[in-house]
Amino acid sequence: MRKQANHVALIVVDVQNGFTPGGNLAVAGADQIIPVINQLTRKFEYVVLTQDWHPEQHISFADNHENKVPFETIELPYGTQVLWPKHCVQGSHDAEFHPELNISAAQLIIRKGFHPDIDSYSAFMEADRKTPTGLKGYLKEHQIDTVYIVGIATDFCVAWTALDAAQMGFKTYVIEDACKAIDLNDSLQHAWQIMREQGIDRIQSSAILS
Repeated sequence: MRKQANHVALIVVDVQNGFTPGGNLAVAGADQIIPVINQLTRKFEYVVLTQDWHPEQHISFADNHENKVPFETIELPYGTQVLWPKHCVQGSHDAEFHPELNISAAQLIIRKGFHPDIDSYSAFMEADRKTPTGLKGYLKEHQIDTVYIVGIATDFCVAWTALDAAQMGFKTYVIEDACKAIDLNDSLQHAWQIMREQGIDRIQSSAILS
């Protein structure tokens, strides 16, 4: 199989037990994209995995706020925060990568959401928009200028990652059929619209695999 040029990276977002069927914050059908992602990983020299990695007392968990339920919002110093069911707790089965994911293809794993008081959707920057994960530096060190993004969920962590990548100057593609969305209150359509406005290209895996 011909691999992508070495200035290109594949970013695989949050393909973990917690976001796949049976997980604490499962996205319907999210396990169905894993075979496509595994095919894609074989086409890239540089593969990065992201892993949601929350402490038990994370500020984004509804359980950690009195009289709050999942999907309500609260205001934090960095803005509005959605409260989630407890998920991807450090060291738990829920936080592990899905067993079918080809983890051996990755050179780097970026853990995010491990600061107790800051949530993190993007692979590049935490939700306070001040705390970097180090991914930008890694990619720049390897002279990477183009990223392809796949994973879960299209309208949250994938979109936030893509928007940050584009804003940081990377040519950015989202591979639609290698992502799965939550699609809460038209969130998927809204995410695609914003990504399109920022010059992010929406492609299919066939563009890489054929």
